[in-house]
Amino acid sequence: MDTNEKDTKRPGEPDQSDMRTVIRNVVQEFMDLQKTRSEPAYKAELLEERKRREQLEGRLNHLAEENQRSRQRADEAERSTMIRTELQRLGVSKVDLAFRAVKDDIVRAEDGSLTARGPYGEMAVKEYLSQFVSENPELLPARMAGGSGAATGQRATPPPNPSLDLDRIKPGMDPEEMERVRQEISRIALQSLRGN
Repeated sequence: MDTNEKDTKRPGEPDQSDMRTVIRNVVQEFMDLQKTRSEPAYKAELLEERKRREQLEGRLNHLAEENQRSRQRADEAERSTMIRTELQRLGVSKVDLAFRAVKDDIVRAEDGSLTARGPYGEMAVKEYLSQFVSENPELLPARMAGGSGAATGQRATPPPNPSLDLDRIKPGMDPEEMERVRQEISRIALQSLRGN
């Protein structure tokens, strides 16, 4: 049969294997052409995707840094509040001054707790602050009011004017009464400013 088919082949007609090669070459050319046409679009899309990814990474890094700064601020606020509260509990009247003196000595340990680095090594914050306050009694309130030459008597406060009633002060009141109220308020304010 094969011999008959070969015999029936007309001269000048391409062989089937040649036909397959030609078709394969045409298809390959078409695919290459499609690839070269779509390649710039792919490259542009890849570039756009890369830019988006880089922007997102930058934004993520920025947010991570902001989160870290927020945590540091919160940690500092917590540390500050704890130190100030303990100083107040110990009776310190000049809390801000004492806080500025001890704040650099109190740090966060690796386990997250606050510890104090003093001249005798690391110690608990309460113990450190207690020792600091006992070494600096000038931060505590004065034991006696006044000093040498201070007046021992109490100031005499003038009796309130019986005719002055704060509940009666309101819009539309009698002008004469309003003037009396103004003069009385002015007198009391003047006494307060003079220290009488």
